[in-house]
Amino acid sequence: MSKQQNVKDKTSEGTSTMKIEKFSSEGPVNGIVEEFVGRTGARGEVTQCMVRILDGRNKDKILRRNIKGTVRVGDLITMRETEIEARRIRSNFTRSAK
Repeated sequence: MSKQQNVKDKTSEGTSTMKIEKFSSEGPVNGIVEEFVGRTGARGEVTQCMVRILDGRNKDKILRRNIKGTVRVGDLITMRETEIEARRIRSNFTRSAK
């Protein structure tokens, strides 16, 4: 005869019923690339840029964002969230294309 297995009911625990949203509830937000800060990543494949938020709760706020792929000043990008800012690149070199 085999031993009976005890299984915990996850719905009865208080912590599992609490839902934490990873992204803001406002949905995708548009932003425009204002200036380049530098290149980052192991091979320089990511561009760090200053982006101005065009709509949503943080309208007209300027954030530092990492963008993968080709990007130019004046490009329109769509962001999933606007609360988290990218870490600064540790270098003295800054490039502005104005």
